[in-house]
Amino acid sequence: MSVNNKVAIVTGAASGIGKRIAEVYAANGATVAIADMNLDGANATAKELGGKAIGVKMDVTNEQEVEDGVARVVRDLGQVDILVSNAGIQIVNPIVSFAYADWKKLMSIHVDGAFLTTRACLKNMYARGKGGSIIYMGSVHSKEASKLKAPYVTAKHGLIGLAKVVAKEGAEHGVRANVICPGFVRTPLVEKQIPEQAKELGISEDDVIKKVMLKDTVDGEFTTVDDVAACALFFAGFESNALTGQSIVVSHGWFMQ
Repeated sequence: MSVNNKVAIVTGAASGIGKRIAEVYAANGATVAIADMNLDGANATAKELGGKAIGVKMDVTNEQEVEDGVARVVRDLGQVDILVSNAGIQIVNPIVSFAYADWKKLMSIHVDGAFLTTRACLKNMYARGKGGSIIYMGSVHSKEASKLKAPYVTAKHGLIGLAKVVAKEGAEHGVRANVICPGFVRTPLVEKQIPEQAKELGISEDDVIKKVMLKDTVDGEFTTVDDVAACALFFAGFESNALTGQSIVVSHGWFMQ
């Protein structure tokens, strides 16, 4: 199992989980397209990785930008072997006060973005006939719910459904689709939630961490970007349809299957 000499597109890869996945892929011989709305950040990350990466501006909710971005990767790097659909945001609010515009924004980034990038990458994977790996960044919230996160939970559940369909349709082309479901990873996205949840729930930020985010883990520990990147490497390097349409929870035991 290897990603050596493979070409990967990782969305939302200028920082956080996506950046660490890109680093691990590059360290294991892949060339990586750092796809992000923040082109300066994408180029900076690509520069850090040397000749093993390029920066690509990509708003995953913009159909033309996704198509153009993937076309550029194919033109400059020759192919697409791996897609990690990682771009995402979080907005927390109770349903009764959740703005419809915020609901649509979150769903668009997580679900529409996954669809658009998948469709664009599958075209190249199918045409080349060399197989491929589609990896979606789900969440423990792909499996269960939490208060204040209606669109996020809905979107993350939806990614499992999308992966299963891609697994069915892609099988004859050697394309696999799987979902990584992390627990809380202490990225800027999670850091932002801590005070927001403290305010909404009327508890301290320390209690949000201990009694909400980590209360069901086996060791009271956050999942790390290294944990998630290791799983992304495993999915990308697995070379047969034996592992497709599946989801792996990486959460220090928060959710157990």
